[in-house]
Amino acid sequence: MSIEVFNRYEKKYFVTTSVLSELRQRIAKYMDADKYNKDGKMYSICNIYYDTADNDIVTRSIQKPVYKEKLRLRGYGVPSIDDEVFLEFKKKYNGLVNKRRSSLSLREAKDMLHTGQMPSIKPYMNEQILKEICYELSRIDYIPALYIAYDRFAYFEKNNGDFRLTFDTNVRTRREDLSLEMGDKGNPLFPEDVWIMEMKATNAVPLWFARLLSEYRLYPVSVSKYGTEFTRQLKGGMAYV
Repeated sequence: MSIEVFNRYEKKYFVTTSVLSELRQRIAKYMDADKYNKDGKMYSICNIYYDTADNDIVTRSIQKPVYKEKLRLRGYGVPSIDDEVFLEFKKKYNGLVNKRRSSLSLREAKDMLHTGQMPSIKPYMNEQILKEICYELSRIDYIPALYIAYDRFAYFEKNNGDFRLTFDTNVRTRREDLSLEMGDKGNPLFPEDVWIMEMKATNAVPLWFARLLSEYRLYPVSVSKYGTEFTRQLKGGMAYV
């Protein structure tokens, strides 16, 4: 069963392709590849981000408040209408991320997001989380706002599922065809040589990872894929937010 509730700290770093290659070799001693990366290939993650008609959610997010939240629909690869997807509500307070999600079919998720009504509960759903999301749908008039897809390598520390590293590239976005089943085409968001490394941990990071950060002089960046795209729509250019 997929994990449905996450409470963890997350930090992002920009790395180049050459640094990525070295890091992947170095971390192999301590980490195992995600099951979807076992053959050495990346997997794609596709998302629809929801916002208000006035972009209230992303506007607040790029102001870097102490508390922020987001609603998104996520699939792994391009799903068909009856494939499994995840409806997620993510909150961040003082750097601590709480993510709650439930499995649904894409058809069920689209119906729920359109009507604001709970689906008939199936064994693969988390009823409590869906009730919480329904409450959010009644509180805020969400509409599909942005499609974001990217390709990922993911790693878990050996014998410790609490520490995770992901490397995302080929981040692409679109503001039309806002349905997961419409394919993963989009406009590039970052330069080709830029990867986003993200550290996810519930406790302190391992010493070996802290040493790697120091050796490669990698420093945390405050960057949001959604925020970057929205800022570019407003101002143009390549600013990272």
